[in-house]
Amino acid sequence: MDKFDVVIIGSGPGGYIAAIRAGQLGLKTTIVEKDKELGGTCLNIGCIPSKALLTSSDHFMFAKKEAQKHGIMIDNVHVDLTKMLQRKDKVVKTLTGGVRALMKTNKVTTFEGLGTITAPGKVSVQSSNGGKQEIETKNIVIATGSVPMELPFAKFDGKTIVSSTEALCFTEPPPKLLVIGAGAIGLELGSVWSRLGSEVTFLEFLPRIAVGFDLELSNQLQRALTAQGMTFHLEAKVTAIKIDNGRATATATKGNEELKFDADKVLVSVGRRAFSDGLGAEKIGVALDERKRVKIDNHFRTNVEGIYAIGDVVAGPMLAHKAEDEGIACVEIIAGKSGHVNYDVIPGIIYTNPELAGVGLTEEQAKEKGIDFRIGKFPFRANGRAIANEDVEGMVKFVADAKTDRILGAHILQHAASELIAEAASVMEFGGSSEDLGRTCHSHPTLSEAVKEAALAVEKRALHIVNR
Repeated sequence: MDKFDVVIIGSGPGGYIAAIRAGQLGLKTTIVEKDKELGGTCLNIGCIPSKALLTSSDHFMFAKKEAQKHGIMIDNVHVDLTKMLQRKDKVVKTLTGGVRALMKTNKVTTFEGLGTITAPGKVSVQSSNGGKQEIETKNIVIATGSVPMELPFAKFDGKTIVSSTEALCFTEPPPKLLVIGAGAIGLELGSVWSRLGSEVTFLEFLPRIAVGFDLELSNQLQRALTAQGMTFHLEAKVTAIKIDNGRATATATKGNEELKFDADKVLVSVGRRAFSDGLGAEKIGVALDERKRVKIDNHFRTNVEGIYAIGDVVAGPMLAHKAEDEGIACVEIIAGKSGHVNYDVIPGIIYTNPELAGVGLTEEQAKEKGIDFRIGKFPFRANGRAIANEDVEGMVKFVADAKTDRILGAHILQHAASELIAEAASVMEFGGSSEDLGRTCHSHPTLSEAVKEAALAVEKRALHIVNR
């Protein structure tokens, strides 16, 4: 029986980063992955392939609609979807291959197969060819991630009613795509297929899109996506989906009205659930919460000695970077060091165009907490680089404590919001104020100057717009 210091079950961002850090710390480490490729959902069927398609489809829209504004005349622009999908697959292969190389570099042993915890300190690995191996370890880290949630009346069939996995692989744009749920995944994949020619309609149960993000900027994003051709029905509760000859008809209620929607494909994007199928954790007494997530303490420990859990399988935002930070902190604790994750400073991003990014408290959340706060805003239409880029949609918005000026939250709507939000997160991590950020010299002309201006606007000191 092989013996290790740490066995990590799951090779997504949380698992493989934990394995790398464990290797760096000199722990004899192995990672167990049920799929042939390492990287989990994020690298194989989530974050990475979706961003590849978002980038490709965005380039297409630029060539089709925006290039002429720059004096670039392109005739007969069209999409070769096969090549676009091949490029996506190549990106995925490059990164999953990179993860495998990192395992070797850090002396992490890899087992392919379904990992089941048979007892504290023992993991059984059932490979796809029927073989079985037993692993003995001092510590087990559960990093099995999450999977898409189904609707009870509309199970995934992989053809007409699909999850995000199948929506990354359509061989042609569906003429009519119905997206149930207007969160990050639905908005991103809906954007991809809208750009490539699909008629995209969103049905959202709540009265707004992008729940959890700043309401003002979420509403601006909805207007932008509507202008791009997407249709939104809010406060629409889907009650049934029927399939006839490969096409779907969805029934939804909105108030007292019953609505019908026909579609060639239905993308169900109503959230994700923790994945622990076949793990065996419950059988050995690992406690789960009401949503079947593994319960942990502040040090990622379960109630069973020597068993830890991180990432989507535990409570908190289901984000790759949150899982990565938890993986690092968890193995540092196992190695006898201090490990910590600041959950107040974890950015969230929707990679549409414009992108929506946020970190910390929204204006609405600050109000709910009864915090005395001030707001600073700056629109990109007043930013020199944005004007030069012909990309002026959106704004930067700060929420700062009225007494201490400490930044409580930052929110950005812009094509480059995913990159710009990192500056605000860095300042927040060190407990910085809006004045700290506003007094920091920024290169000119850059989009980041809008971040500085919004910080200055907290004290009504923005330089390139009238302060009120």
